[in-house]
Formats: sequence, C-alpha cells, structure tokens
Amino acid sequence: MDDKTQTEVEAAVFRRLLEHLDSRKDVQNIDLMNLAGFCRNCLSKWYAEAAAKKGIELDKESARETVYGMPYETWKSRYQTEASAEQKARFDTRN
Repeated sequence: MDDKTQTEVEAAVFRRLLEHLDSRKDVQNIDLMNLAGFCRNCLSKWYAEAAAKKGIELDKESARETVYGMPYETWKSRYQTEASAEQKARFDTRN
C-alpha cells in the first residue's frame, strides 16, 4: 500500500471510530479510560497535536468539537453522567 492510500485508509478508520463513539454516547469517558487507557478527550488532544505538527493551530475546544461532533460543554450536559465510586476507584488505581 502506498503512503497516500495508507493515509486515506487511516483517515477513514478514524472517521469510523468517531461515528462509533458517537453512536455509543452511553459509554462514558471514564469507562474508556478504565478499559482502554484513552478517551474522547485523549483523541481530541491527539488530533490537535497532529494538526500542530502540520503547522495548523487548532485550539482545544475546536479539536474536541471534531471528536464529540458538538461543543464539548453541550455533550457533557446531554450525555455525561456522574462517575460511580467504583469507576473513580478503578481510575485512581490506574494512575
């Protein structure tokens, strides 16, 4: 696979990952962190870092909006729930 095709495939996979996460708003970021070691916020951070490597300035909120599909504060108010004591304890033991 040539570099251009690989980049196109990787971009398609990233878009599919975002679609999947969008369809699973029930999965909280703390669950992702506890199970996989990354979350939607990590993806947005990595997105902004990759843009910066290309000389593109992308602020934190714009990167989050790309990943969440809406402003982060809107997503939080609609979909984020309070983490349970068990979720918090598991997170604390990971870090």
